[in-house]
Amino acid sequence: MGWRLFGYAVILGGTAALLQWLDYLHAIRSMPGDIYVAVLAIGFMALGLWAGNRLTRRRASAIPFERNDAAIRSLGLSPRECELLALLASGRSNKELARELGISPNTVKTHLARLFDKLDVGRRIEAIEKARMLALIE
Repeated sequence: MGWRLFGYAVILGGTAALLQWLDYLHAIRSMPGDIYVAVLAIGFMALGLWAGNRLTRRRASAIPFERNDAAIRSLGLSPRECELLALLASGRSNKELARELGISPNTVKTHLARLFDKLDVGRRIEAIEKARMLALIE
């Protein structure tokens, strides 16, 4: 990551030096200001898109996801709690979870409380993180 960052710094420094050189040659002064701003904006937008694409490209996993059934048994999770945990990772509210499962919102709260106790967490995000760490959900 350090060499990549150094490379980007060199590219940006070289671009800044090129712009100074063009300024001294009066090439930029002969262009209208709006065109200069548009060209500069397009250049930085292209650089940002390229850098974002390179740095955030997701690699396809060669190994398919396998749920950790041993962890489910050791934690004592019921099939309904596993189903709720998978839906919880989708970011839905209690009402949406209840609608999806065909149960009342109070039952969802009860299931969540039991799930939090079994996973030894206090919040939804902690439950999702721990479930992913234990390979309970994808």
